[in-house]
Amino acid sequence: MTEKQSIFGRIAQLARANVNALIDSAEDPQKMLDQLVRDYTSSIADAEKAIAQTIGNLRLAEQDYQEDLTAAQDWGRKAVAASSRADQYRGAGDTANADKFDNLAKIAISKQITAETEAREAEPSIASQRETVEKLKSGLATMKDKLGDLKRRRDTLVARAKSAQAQQTVQTAISSINVLDPTSELSRFEDKVRREEALALGQAEVAASSIDAQFAELESSGEEIEIEARLAALKSGAQLTAGPAPAQIERS
Repeated sequence: MTEKQSIFGRIAQLARANVNALIDSAEDPQKMLDQLVRDYTSSIADAEKAIAQTIGNLRLAEQDYQEDLTAAQDWGRKAVAASSRADQYRGAGDTANADKFDNLAKIAISKQITAETEAREAEPSIASQRETVEKLKSGLATMKDKLGDLKRRRDTLVARAKSAQAQQTVQTAISSINVLDPTSELSRFEDKVRREEALALGQAEVAASSIDAQFAELESSGEEIEIEARLAALKSGAQLTAGPAPAQIERS
């Protein structure tokens, strides 16, 4: 039991290990956790071998126990047969053969007693080994569960560590960039656009004023032409009319 106790002692120490403290002191937490998983797995493998050996010893002891019980039964039957034969010889008056078979019966009974004694003495040891095997099996199952939990925690912690490193990298990159306030740039661009819009409006008004002047000049020229024409008509004595003569209404 010393070897088995030492194996489970190592596993218990791994189970009680302060993983967080190991991570804090480790240069590479992922490698440390991977090594912890390997150590744990190796210790469980050692425990499985030790338990297998214990179970094998138990099965051998159980076989010996069954053989002792079988032997006791066989010697009991032989003792009965020898005693019966001795009674037959004694009933026939053959004392010599009767004594011979009685002695054989005694030998068989002695061997029966020896087998029964060995079986009886083995019972406590077998019971203890069975109890030990059940405890070892239960402990091994618990260790396997803890190994599964350790692997899950390892994966979770590694993922968290990588995420934290990525966040640190991003924050470092952001802090190293001289980020300008875009508001002032937009304001200056807006002012430039407004000045360009104002220039376009001014140009449009200038263009409109030029066209209006041209039309005004054209209208003024037309009016002077009409005045000159009417003046010429007056001088020639022609009758100027503002409009067509009114139509006469024909009476019936």
